[in-house]
Amino acid sequence: MPLPLASRIALVTGASRGIGYATARALAKAGAHVIAVARTQGGLEELDDAIRKDGGSATLVPLNLTDFDGIARLGAALNERHGKLDILVGNAGVAGPSSPLGHIEMKPWNDVIAVNVSANFQLIRCMEPLLKKSDAGRAVFVTSAASYKALAYVGPYAASKAALETLVRVWANETATTPVRVNLFSPGPIRTRMRATVFPGEDPLTLDTPDQAAGFIVPMCLPGWTETGKLYDYPTRKLLSFQSPA
Repeated sequence: MPLPLASRIALVTGASRGIGYATARALAKAGAHVIAVARTQGGLEELDDAIRKDGGSATLVPLNLTDFDGIARLGAALNERHGKLDILVGNAGVAGPSSPLGHIEMKPWNDVIAVNVSANFQLIRCMEPLLKKSDAGRAVFVTSAASYKALAYVGPYAASKAALETLVRVWANETATTPVRVNLFSPGPIRTRMRATVFPGEDPLTLDTPDQAAGFIVPMCLPGWTETGKLYDYPTRKLLSFQSPA
């Protein structure tokens, strides 16, 4: 029986650990060749070993996503080698400082915006032509409920995710008449290193694993997925439409 993503090319950012690692491995198991992007060479090599053990294949790309020219070079390389991109999973993100807004310096603010917003903007710019060369381009970006809860002391992270959601929704509207489908995935509390950093007193064993969350991202990457401009809320297992303010 053929695998559902056989012959598909999938790019995953933040692929060296957490949800990105689990999603990259799940996409490879489904037959995709995974372009795994992350800063950590060792984590990428561990992912490659796991994918090969599963019978899949991957290309490892050690890249800091704040290297915007590097993202552009990656797009050019993918075009030359594969001539298309079928799946883009924008997972990489940083939590930033947990402090009152008035105590946060400009550099950590800019660092969060660079990774969580500007890098994804550059990915959209550079990967859209490749996704449009696919017969069923699919893009999924990982967001957070922090975008609308506006909790105290996580201002840079919350603001960056709100900006990301708007950016992705605009792109979904711009590509609505093409074969490209663009959506958001909100994982909620997941057993990741980032979560443990922000909530150090939380018992990680009470949380779902990245593998569990990844199992719901993969269907959004399939050629048969038709929704666009939506948000899949993993904690409630619901696909949500965005609504105008009351």
